[in-house]
Amino acid sequence: MNSATVRNLLVRGMLAGLGAGVLALVVAYVLGEPSVNSAIGFEEAHSHEHEMEVVSRTLQSTAGLATGVLVYGVAFGGIAALAFCFALGRVGRFGPRATALLLSGTALLAVYVVPFLKYPANPPSVGDPDTIGKRTTLYFLMMVLSVLLAVAATQLGKRLAPSLGTWWATVVAVAAFVVVIGLAYQFLPVVNEVPKDFPAALLWRFRLSALAVQAVLWGGFGLLFGELAERQLHPAPARASSGHTVPASN
Repeated sequence: MNSATVRNLLVRGMLAGLGAGVLALVVAYVLGEPSVNSAIGFEEAHSHEHEMEVVSRTLQSTAGLATGVLVYGVAFGGIAALAFCFALGRVGRFGPRATALLLSGTALLAVYVVPFLKYPANPPSVGDPDTIGKRTTLYFLMMVLSVLLAVAATQLGKRLAPSLGTWWATVVAVAAFVVVIGLAYQFLPVVNEVPKDFPAALLWRFRLSALAVQAVLWGGFGLLFGELAERQLHPAPARASSGHTVPASN
């Protein structure tokens, strides 16, 4: 791709990330905020200390939530668009739409789902404030490891494809990824700071909503960006008012 094409795809990726962010914002507000409010209520009912709010809860759940989700959507959309430019044509004979969906699905798995299964998201009132640095480090370590292993598994599959065929090469690559991730799950420290009296149903709802937000964000991006990339790379021929196709000028 030339620089102009990459630049156009980057802009489209950021726009698709913004659109996906709007969808994820709706899910976060409808599904996630009730669980957050319940968790805060639990914390206040079991705490004897009353801290002054620097930012009101209303502002946090509206403008604050919207800013965080939309900025994140635009940022990851730009990064994903650059990854798309590199991946197109290198991961198989897929068109722009299929490549965008494959990329977003793989990114969802490697960047979020794999770390989430080891270190799931927790609502307010769950977790020791003194261990937040350790927990953050472990989460990002798991995320980086997952991304690197996903790249390595992709390269392994490509190397094995000529001898094993695409199907079995993919099976072997996925199996290798699962085995190594399983070893990482086994050897990395376990973090379990959920209070014994914390409602299990509330914890479950919060984690499901967090997963739903990410699934909508990445899935929405794959669909939106795939369509925008398809129109950019394979523009439909213009049609005259009579209905006949007009060849595109060079």
